Amino acid sequence: TPTKGDAAYVGMEIQILDDGHPKYKGIQPYQAHGSIYGVVPAKRGFLKPAGEWNSQEILADGSRIRVTLNGTVILDADIAGIEKTLDGRPHPGLHNKKGYIGWLGHGDPVAFRNIRIKELP
Repeated sequence: TPTKGDAAYVGMEIQILDDGHPKYKGIQPYQAHGSIYGVVPAKRGFLKPAGEWNSQEILADGSRIRVTLNGTVILDADIAGIEKTLDGRPHPGLHNKKGYIGWLGHGDPVAFRNIRIKELP
């Protein structure tokens, strides 16, 4: 875990969220599933319904971040030039070159399977 601070900001958060649930009706685009939270919004409409498995790949290659959800690229961004965030909050870990992989939750049930992590050259 990070030594101090909120992991979503001292690192980079890729949002995992059931966008279709009524309680998330009013979220901002940068809060949607697959988004770099607060920074770059992802395309919406590619999540399977709750109770079905989704397949997701996150590629972090240098400053390029790509999120593929169920075979569709929903985010492809080069964060190198990003200085101002969409949520107006500081994200001091946005440009970290290395760090931790973590899962943060809001208390709702979530399940993962077949997680694979590959270090790129």
